Amino acid sequence: MHHFTAHIEWTGNTGTGTSSYTAYQRSHVLMADGKQPVSCSSAPVFRGDGTLYNPEDMLLYSVAACLMLWFLHCCANAGVVVTAYKDSPEGILQSDANGTSRFTEIILHPQVTLADPSRAGELDGLHKKAHLNCFIANSLTTKVSIV
Repeated sequence: MHHFTAHIEWTGNTGTGTSSYTAYQRSHVLMADGKQPVSCSSAPVFRGDGTLYNPEDMLLYSVAACLMLWFLHCCANAGVVVTAYKDSPEGILQSDANGTSRFTEIILHPQVTLADPSRAGELDGLHKKAHLNCFIANSLTTKVSIV
């Protein structure tokens, strides 16, 4: 078992707290012991600051980073040498008839460079193996696809 902690502090009180929906900023700071704080906000569509990371960004990052790290692990175990890896994850956020929103899909677009391009045929299987081990993706009910 592993235990993780984090800290969050709302910094958006403009003087009247949450006296109305438009009276406060969505800014907050994420912190974890021994790490640099990260200034965040909500997404602009939710009245946030578009220059700061938001929870939706963080969810996409968390899934993509976990899958990338597991993929690299699987490649190392298989003797497949990766020399570069990039991804541009995207997420689909939808609302139902009651107005409840959720991510319905997260789509990853990994671009992998190999030391030996002749081993590219092994990548799909290694991505699938990584997906089975990714505890972030395994914690979600959202469909996660690798294309």
